[in-house]
Amino acid sequence: MRQSVYSRIAGYEDVNDAERLSQDPTFRLIGSEKIWERGAALTSPLQSFETDLLTQEENLAGLAAINRELVAKAEAIDFPQRVVLDMDSTEIPVYGQQERSAYNGHFESTCYHPLLLFNREGDSLAAKLRPGNVHSAEDWKELLLPEIERQQRHGKEVVFRADAAFAKPEICEALEERGVKYAIRIPANENLERDMAELLTRPVGRPSHKPVVWYKSFLYQAASWKTARRVVAKVEFHFGELFPRVGFIVTNLRDGQPGGGAVLQQAGDGEVAAATIREGKQAVKISRLSCHRFRSNEVRLWLSVIAYNLGNLWRRLVLPKRIGHWSLTSLQQRLVKTGGRLIKHARYYWLHLTESHLTRRLFASMLCRIAGLPSPAG
Repeated sequence: MRQSVYSRIAGYEDVNDAERLSQDPTFRLIGSEKIWERGAALTSPLQSFETDLLTQEENLAGLAAINRELVAKAEAIDFPQRVVLDMDSTEIPVYGQQERSAYNGHFESTCYHPLLLFNREGDSLAAKLRPGNVHSAEDWKELLLPEIERQQRHGKEVVFRADAAFAKPEICEALEERGVKYAIRIPANENLERDMAELLTRPVGRPSHKPVVWYKSFLYQAASWKTARRVVAKVEFHFGELFPRVGFIVTNLRDGQPGGGAVLQQAGDGEVAAATIREGKQAVKISRLSCHRFRSNEVRLWLSVIAYNLGNLWRRLVLPKRIGHWSLTSLQQRLVKTGGRLIKHARYYWLHLTESHLTRRLFASMLCRIAGLPSPAG
């Protein structure tokens, strides 16, 4: 299990990489501290572990539990009173006759269409692999509602934000019943544009190089809604662009509510969950779902999610501030894949690491920060 997860953090998402990694001293130690001199797992047993053992129902559920417990330990260290949840789907193209892959007209590709749930810190709280032709909001209850109940049991305020694919009346009603604040983008239409037509007039005078942003709040009721809800319109005039950028957000956040402005701003940008998914695809290859069986690809998705969360927790809890803004790809290339020379003696080994990026001071600082992390309760 450790070899499967840590190899993905190091950028070796292919099971065939185990042939080479089995002789790596670091991966030997990761595999087992007792028998590490015998070598790490080779391709055959590792493949059997991922595509046979972990695909059993109880083990697949165990992967989700392991991931949630991992994030829970970080939540015990950094205990925010407000939890912001982001939900989004993504496209994972497939090549071949993989089970339950299908053509998606929106992405114009044959793909899988997984659904993922994140918190504000970028941790992936839940994930579900789905066929390629399902709607973006399909199975939202399975991921979102248990997480809301979990957070509210701990006395936390929950805020939800998502893009226009999740602007469904049943989602808004479920959130309102549970006292959850939300900010969800909604598609533009003639009625919405008519209510904020006065904002579409370009400002008089020389165009500003900085974007000019205007907001307007009003009540709106779509035909499928049982009640009117607050909608916030955002209009941005950018230098060199002929037409303004217009966006609409349906929300139950009130004016002046603490943190509400930031939530609306980030929901309007629509880039929070998308950027997190993009980083996961680049760093730990969550899009590498190349098995034929659908269940095997579910396992690969969960292993990549666990690897991503480990990397993200490492970044935000352990790294010094001066490199805390690095992407997971930068950490992978500069710190994880640091070259070194192994010198074997009769009773001990010396591992000499290069100091191009992983300097002695940086390495010692990370170890001190790890040792200083408080033990999570329970």
